[in-house]
Amino acid sequence: MRINKKKIFIACDTTKIAKVKKIIKNSQNQKLIIGYKFGLEFLNSRNGRKFIKSLKNKKIFLDVKLNDIPNTMKSALLALKDLRPNYLTVHISSGLQALKAVKKVSKKIKIVGVTTLTSLDNKNLKEIGYNKSVKELVKHQAKLAKKAKLDALVCSVHEVKHVKKYFKKEIITPGISFKNANSDQKRITSPYDAFYKYKSDWLVIGRSLTKGNIQKNLNYLISQIKS
Repeated sequence: MRINKKKIFIACDTTKIAKVKKIIKNSQNQKLIIGYKFGLEFLNSRNGRKFIKSLKNKKIFLDVKLNDIPNTMKSALLALKDLRPNYLTVHISSGLQALKAVKKVSKKIKIVGVTTLTSLDNKNLKEIGYNKSVKELVKHQAKLAKKAKLDALVCSVHEVKHVKKYFKKEIITPGISFKNANSDQKRITSPYDAFYKYKSDWLVIGRSLTKGNIQKNLNYLISQIKS
């Protein structure tokens, strides 16, 4: 019987290439499908772009969260194509026209719509000027992502069930913590609940894995998500 492997992106949130090399080396594992997420911190670091381009046979997730006018977003994507990312993020709040412009030139790159950041709650949204709750705003964003024919969606696990009513493709969830402590993210949960209770397709995990012994942390993760 074939067992579907759980899928995670390890967040390489650092400016140090040596640390990323260590993360990649120590996270090779046959029990999980593993990709590597690079955000603006690493991409804008010295030689960070060059290092990403040198990676072979790895799933690359560029978390750049493009958010600008349509032509600028399209041009930014084209400028990043040489890095051969598998996934690339854009803010859904950039608008339908911009999302369609990026999707039109993406080709093999999966365009991932970012809904509402996991660092924000209802109070924060009100401060920004939104009248909708997190749940209602994310539902609205999921509908927009479907309309733009995006390939995947980023949202908190707490919105996954609402999102899946409108968006049927891959769901990627950050805000994953082993201990739910000392986090700047407010809508978080455990890996087990993310996979089995909320039915996420991919988890994004950073400090819980990369701080300390990565192999030991990975083994702990695998033990926690056994069905």
